[in-house]
Amino acid sequence: MRTFGLFATFCFAILLTGCDKNVVYKAYEDIDDGQWFIKNTPSFKVEIKDSTQLYNVFYLVRNTLQYPYYNLYLTRKITGPDSTLMSTTLQEVFLSNEITGKPFGKGLGDLFDHKIPFLTNYKFPRSGTYTFTLSQSMRQNPLPFLMGIGISVEKAEK
Repeated sequence: MRTFGLFATFCFAILLTGCDKNVVYKAYEDIDDGQWFIKNTPSFKVEIKDSTQLYNVFYLVRNTLQYPYYNLYLTRKITGPDSTLMSTTLQEVFLSNEITGKPFGKGLGDLFDHKIPFLTNYKFPRSGTYTFTLSQSMRQNPLPFLMGIGISVEKAEK
């Protein structure tokens, strides 16, 4: 069964990293044993070369059908190129329909991938490397059946 899970994860990674000329950055961090501890705070360093460009930034969440909630509270910190904390935001994202339990993401077997926007048509203040740090802010620790978390930064369509 573990082999199938690894194979499915590999297939999702290939599907999600398809050639898209608008993608500036895309990365996932696997969550060990599908148990996301509050102290586990993945960071993603994104180099922004064009500060005149508008960008869309997305959470990338991978969970199994056994995930016990329809939502996920994430805390997001953005640090600028000069190491200054630009923002800290607590955000609720929805992974499935609250009533029916039907997942909103794309799935294969019991794994589902979600691409959830959190900044749209965003203009970074200046060029440089920005750090996005994510943590789970649910009441359960560890949070089970979350397999991976990441972000995608894409040029906005004009």
